[in-house]
Amino acid sequence: MAKIEPFEKYSDRYDKWFEKNSDIYHIELKAIRQLLPLPPVRGVEVGVGSGKFAVPLGINIGVEPSEKMAIKAKRRGIRVLRGVAESLPFLDSKFDFVLMVTTICFVDDILKSFQEAFRILKPYGCQIVGFVDKESKLGKKYSDNRNASVFYKDATFFSAQQVSKYFTDAGFKDLTFRQTLIPGEQQEIIQNGFGKGGFVVAKGMKNG
Repeated sequence: MAKIEPFEKYSDRYDKWFEKNSDIYHIELKAIRQLLPLPPVRGVEVGVGSGKFAVPLGINIGVEPSEKMAIKAKRRGIRVLRGVAESLPFLDSKFDFVLMVTTICFVDDILKSFQEAFRILKPYGCQIVGFVDKESKLGKKYSDNRNASVFYKDATFFSAQQVSKYFTDAGFKDLTFRQTLIPGEQQEIIQNGFGKGGFVVAKGMKNG
């Protein structure tokens, strides 16, 4: 079962985090934009939450298991379908890209969720995943302090190497990475690859 309890109980607190940490939020958006395909494209965000990423990224369709979060996203103009990442409510080959932002922390089966993304993508479509790298300084901080967070206490964190393997196991090719929130660098810096940044964005292609 998807880990939705904290999002049902604390949906207002979730949105307030973005207001309090707007600088982090905007650099994460910028890193994701670097890997989004150029328009016109049809995309869906899986684990759309309250729409904090979908709206500024121009995505108008989302999948979300939490009723409270789905209500917030709908108010922001997102068409939300209730569902989980492991069983997406779409036919095959419907989208040019699938976006997941911190969603993988809360799914029950990450490989199945990637396989489902692969299934609903058109040929030459892509999946884009934003996540906190378990091996980064930020990832270790979140892991060490998980019990103090209503959102992350039941989360599962993954390293960039683990995420890479899930991409390839699901059939994706030509992986690309961006990283930001790099210790010792200005906060707005985005670099290629992974291994230094706390927030990593990965893209995999569904070849024809």
